[in-house]
Amino acid sequence: MEIIVAPLVVSIISSALALMIVIVDGVVNNYGEVEIDINNGKKKLKVKGGAPLLHTLSSAGIFVPSACGGRGSCGACKVKVLSDVGPHLPTELPYMSKEEMAENIRLACQIKLKKDIKIYLPEELFNIKKFRGIVESIKDVTYDIKELRIRLVEPNEINFKAGQYVQLVIPPYENIKEPTQRAYSISSSPSDKNHIELLIRLVPGGIATTYVHKYMKEGDVVEVVGPFGEFYMRETNADMIMVAGGSGMAPIKSIILDMWERGITERNVWYFFGARSKRDLYYVELFQELEKRWPKFHFIPALSDPLPEDDWQGETGLITNVLDKYLATVIPQDTPKEGYLCGSPGMINACVQVFDKYGIKDVYYDKFA
Repeated sequence: MEIIVAPLVVSIISSALALMIVIVDGVVNNYGEVEIDINNGKKKLKVKGGAPLLHTLSSAGIFVPSACGGRGSCGACKVKVLSDVGPHLPTELPYMSKEEMAENIRLACQIKLKKDIKIYLPEELFNIKKFRGIVESIKDVTYDIKELRIRLVEPNEINFKAGQYVQLVIPPYENIKEPTQRAYSISSSPSDKNHIELLIRLVPGGIATTYVHKYMKEGDVVEVVGPFGEFYMRETNADMIMVAGGSGMAPIKSIILDMWERGITERNVWYFFGARSKRDLYYVELFQELEKRWPKFHFIPALSDPLPEDDWQGETGLITNVLDKYLATVIPQDTPKEGYLCGSPGMINACVQVFDKYGIKDVYYDKFA
């Protein structure tokens, strides 16, 4: 009898404790209705308290950039807070400069709405939209990168600057219980307003990349939010030194195609693309064809670890070493230059050091989160 009663008592106690936790959590964390005052009264939102500012704004149709989907790992969702919400959290500090902290810049994903709050948002964020589209095609461009082409349905047109990105909404699947968003640069030209093309590399364990590579199918309905970003061609006459690797190809491809289509061909463009071996290269024929038709466009792919069967005749070594070599011996040194970089933080930091060596200070980049 004791053998039967003991587990039953434990079960009852456990259930009671669980219920108590739910009740206490509901009481303690029930912040009621709070007000978000945006830009000194330009827009006011009455919302349920308790959720992060980033997600609450998104639910109201105001989309703040967030490359990591609100995990606190990208530092993109910065907003200026005009009221007191407490000190900066340890999760915010790595992404804040002293100047930003002094101005009370905060990460929207880390601010929990516990009381009324006043914030400032750039006006352009009010033009960000959520788009519904249909997956028109999914193609393997390398063994681990897929080209995802989405036909927009509602709205059916998007206006963006070449180099900008959107956030792809990933629905729940497997153990992922809630929708999430991840940022991907648009690789297609802005001239095609009815489609967007994304290049998505499979990252082991990545929520979004796993879904795209293993679950997404042609014909699926998807949502994207955007456009976002300050990575785009500056309207100058400086030579453009562009460097990318892997799926960092995306915004560079968009910028180059846009320049060609709009006849911006008087600027010298040097595009360095780094890969490990030949199987990591893609769109080579596209850029080689552009080279033939655009005298001031130069495409330099380089392999850091070519395989014997690659029979590679091009540049070898780390892309930063190849960049250094060309800046020292090939690219004219007496012309103004701008750097455009897209890839991992390590690659970008290394390229910036090379640019510093040659006095190139105007550098724009899209750094993976």
